[in-house]
Amino acid sequence: MKLITNTARSVKECIAIFRTNKKIIKDLGLENNDCETIISRSSKIKGTWTYLPKGDFDLFGSIDLIENNNHLGKHRLRSLGMKLSQELAKNKIDKLSLDAGENSFWIAEGLLLASYRFNKLLKKNAQSTWELSTLEVIGLSSKEFQKLTSLKNAVYETRDLVNFPLLSLNASQLSSRIQTLGEEFGFSTEIFNQAKIKSLKMGGLLGVNKGSVDPATFNILEHKPKNAKNKKPYVIVGKGVVYDTGGLSLKPSNFMDTMKCDMAGAAAVVGTFCALADDHIPAWVIGLIPATDNRPGGNAITPGDVIEISDGTSVEVLNTDAEGRLILADALHYAKKYDPKLVIDLATLTGSASRAIGPNAIVAMGNAGDEIWSDLVDSGNRTHERLVQFPFWDEYNELLKSDVADLKNIGGAEAGMITAGKFLEHFTNYPYIHLDIAGPAFLTSPHGYYGKGGTGIGVRLLHDFFSNMDS
Repeated sequence: MKLITNTARSVKECIAIFRTNKKIIKDLGLENNDCETIISRSSKIKGTWTYLPKGDFDLFGSIDLIENNNHLGKHRLRSLGMKLSQELAKNKIDKLSLDAGENSFWIAEGLLLASYRFNKLLKKNAQSTWELSTLEVIGLSSKEFQKLTSLKNAVYETRDLVNFPLLSLNASQLSSRIQTLGEEFGFSTEIFNQAKIKSLKMGGLLGVNKGSVDPATFNILEHKPKNAKNKKPYVIVGKGVVYDTGGLSLKPSNFMDTMKCDMAGAAAVVGTFCALADDHIPAWVIGLIPATDNRPGGNAITPGDVIEISDGTSVEVLNTDAEGRLILADALHYAKKYDPKLVIDLATLTGSASRAIGPNAIVAMGNAGDEIWSDLVDSGNRTHERLVQFPFWDEYNELLKSDVADLKNIGGAEAGMITAGKFLEHFTNYPYIHLDIAGPAFLTSPHGYYGKGGTGIGVRLLHDFFSNMDS
């Protein structure tokens, strides 16, 4: 997709205009009859789309833009962009000039989020599906345009990664893609192969990988501009289970076809680095991604096995489908070497998180200070990638005690998302936040600005957080 900004319209095929001042409509030079029709319709129904039978304006939109200064107002504007995308798709219009004055950024962002299509594996029918080929946004500042471009590119890359199936994206292929994106966007990468992982005694990652025919990888990403505000790095960790059968604790068959999405946390980390580097955000950030699939091969770990994490902790594996926390444990221990200011992990970790709040928000918990929490929650509200903070009390540690090992990898039937977070906390010694994105990371039906498939959740949240951080 070609994304451009101008001070005046150059895309002639179609224009969408949003104003509160009806006089501006008349100043566009439309014929009086058309103009009166537009004013009449848009005054009755907010957001009405009016098609013009003549002239070079193919589409016109009007909306009451009062009280859009808070985060809910911005969400409303993005939702308007989503509706505009639906109208464009319905009428197979692939080029648009958008003019919404000071609200252009937010409407354009919603339009872009809603216009994503995963067509990379289509062959015979690729030409018949609608895609927005050109979006011109009138009046954006250079900073706004750079931000919009960076977020669009980063979120689209993230969603592509989530939507590719295992045959197209195993752990090694994910690492190759990370390296390519690092070169393209300008962040550094380092990839650990299986031998290096063994030398680091990453027993969680190696244990989950035992049933696979493909080797595991461990990926390190770094964005460290010369003008970084922070002297100690932030570390973000993403769960990179590129496909999850559940291992020998096999998932029900009706869940299998979407399990390519179990690396959505890893994809969000990659996308965040694309956005930070492309938008030149002055923050020092390190990313860690342990990557493998989880399959019930002949050498797979079995329920009841005891494995050893790289920090020396023994873990009784009672359920091989609770594998994400095992590979994250090694990554969280590895993060200690950076003496980080804060570590945030993102993972499609538990079904209980999805059942608790659905696709509307991210389950969040951790031991970070109130100021950090406040900043992250504010970022969630601004981007509408909202957080719901759950308790993180030490009483939940009791549910993880094992008779034969230091820990067991599941708690029980209750508070599953919290015990998963408390399991991960065991491997930290720094301010820590756990984000369970199981609800909003992948959709089986459209919701909000997003269609089916990967949503790229977490990228806009973290881009905003690092963009607005203090030194």
